[in-house]
Amino acid sequence: MKKFKNLKLSKSKKLRFIDNYFKKKLYIVFLHGFMSDIEGKKPQTLLRFAKKNKLGFLALEYSGHGKSSGNFTDGNISKWTNDAKNGIKKIVKKNNFILVGSSMGSWISLNLFRYFKKQILGFIGIGSAPEFLTRLMWSKFNNKIKSELTTKGKTFIKSGKYEYPITYQLIKDGRKNKILNKKINSKIHVTMIHGKKDEVVPVKFSRYVLSIFSKAKKKLIVVKNGDHSLSKTKQLRIITKSLDKIVNNII
Repeated sequence: MKKFKNLKLSKSKKLRFIDNYFKKKLYIVFLHGFMSDIEGKKPQTLLRFAKKNKLGFLALEYSGHGKSSGNFTDGNISKWTNDAKNGIKKIVKKNNFILVGSSMGSWISLNLFRYFKKQILGFIGIGSAPEFLTRLMWSKFNNKIKSELTTKGKTFIKSGKYEYPITYQLIKDGRKNKILNKKINSKIHVTMIHGKKDEVVPVKFSRYVLSIFSKAKKKLIVVKNGDHSLSKTKQLRIITKSLDKIVNNII
């Protein structure tokens, strides 16, 4: 199932990706979350869905993530958005596509509407986390952490089993990428899927995303026992069922 490839953007920069190539077909583009990769159940499930339905597919790892080149601490929302934009331009090309963004990937998806508005025919957000750097991190950091970030430029944040390196440049760049105060006028199907028991990102963030779309056909699915990852078999079925509905409305 996993056939990883590398997209060479320069002598020193390459992004790892998986795809299902079709010349003139609708594509599914999956964008993963913060410090995640494309080896998880969601991208693999979506790849199977694309193959079964004879659709194009792309999932790529931003720089500093997974096995893509670069250091994670050098990255930020602007750079990762640019990685996604370059990947789409080189692999999806002029084909229309549906965006599926997981957590931070949903924020990056929203950024991509300014470049590919006419090509994006649908959007699914999974545990969407737009503006999480300011709304869920900086605003909740204590003075000690804020001081460490501003003086040393970096700190480490524990979340569950994981420890994340957070840089001040990442926080500052997040402020430049405000998206929730904007409007997207695309007349497309937009579905937000969020776990009711998500302890990382509150469900209201999916509602924020829906409020951006002024002319879309919108839907919010709150998964009763769902956590942030939504990677269990039943939860993945909800995602593919929602995707199937959007595909059938397009084709």
